[in-house]
Amino acid sequence: MKTSFNSIIFLINNTIRMKKYLSIYFLFLLAACSSKQESPKEVIVTVENTMVSLTDDQFKNAAIEVTPLEEREISSTLILNGTIDVPPQNLISISIPLGGYLKSTDMLPGMYVRKGQVIAILEDQQYIQLQQDYLIAKTKVALAEQEYARQRELNENQASSNKVFQQASAEFTTQKIITKSLDQKLQLIGINVQNLNEGNISKSIPVVSPINGYVSKVNANIGKYLMPSEVLFELVNVDDIHLNLTVFEKDLPKLAIGQKLVAFNNNEPNKKYNCNIIIIGHSLLADKSTQVHCHFEKYDKSLVPGMYMNAEVQLKTGNAMTTSEEALLSFENKDYVFVEQAKNKYEMIEVKRGVTENGFVEILSSETLKGKKIVSHGAYWLMMKLKNLEEE
Repeated sequence: MKTSFNSIIFLINNTIRMKKYLSIYFLFLLAACSSKQESPKEVIVTVENTMVSLTDDQFKNAAIEVTPLEEREISSTLILNGTIDVPPQNLISISIPLGGYLKSTDMLPGMYVRKGQVIAILEDQQYIQLQQDYLIAKTKVALAEQEYARQRELNENQASSNKVFQQASAEFTTQKIITKSLDQKLQLIGINVQNLNEGNISKSIPVVSPINGYVSKVNANIGKYLMPSEVLFELVNVDDIHLNLTVFEKDLPKLAIGQKLVAFNNNEPNKKYNCNIIIIGHSLLADKSTQVHCHFEKYDKSLVPGMYMNAEVQLKTGNAMTTSEEALLSFENKDYVFVEQAKNKYEMIEVKRGVTENGFVEILSSETLKGKKIVSHGAYWLMMKLKNLEEE
């Protein structure tokens, strides 16, 4: 019994001792975590430490080069994108006002057609009926004209009543209206009534191209019946294609009618097309953008409607204080340069960058850097040195 009691006492003492050690270990962990949270050494560069001093050997190994800010003529470039487009008057939909069966066509998308060229043949019995009605009406109008002339002469001689003359006059007018109406219907489907007679009535009508251009769509096959509302072909006159660019509100003040720009596509970025702005939109869409239309100075048949294009617009040119792109260091959405403060001693200073052109960067608000020498070669090496200083 005594042995059992001693065992219980031993277990209790061990438990208390373990709790004590666990408490100490837990406090140690809290202290360690607290120490890590307070450590400021978690960024590449800190505001408090921006100075780097080099020995002569370090300066030689780093190959540091310094140059002052240079004033040079620099222009900004506005990058835009859009698509090739054609004005509405150059995009033609071909349909048949009276409908009919497509008898023949050899048109394919991409084929070139000339104005007046027959691009399809349609046939239908209503074409025969329409020609028949016209020729009969034309005969009736001739008879009505003769009767009108006869009744007018009789009426002038008081040999017939006014009522009979008026009836003859009304019949003559009615037949002229019917004939003219049928004339217009026949012209609508491409039949020349001047050459129409009882010997050349045809069940077929030609469909001709109203423009010089290319076939962009073919919407029917041989034998299909086409309703008047259906589009048979779509033709595009590419002589006056436009570049339709999307421009946001903030960039609109930078553009003007007649302004020059250069366009190119992603497939051939080195092939440039000179354009000029002809129309600037005056209403904004929901995303605060509008359309700007540009005219190509020279047409290229490789440019087709719907093609995606990029454009570069050269904006105003002026003098600016610049440094080389190599001198600029960027991180965390900020830009920095190293400035020589003394022999082998350099300070990292935040700057505001402007336009970049031909390897040079405009430095905005550069008054504080006037007369200073900027590290133009070896800036990255200095940053690494600054990082190592912070980690020591």
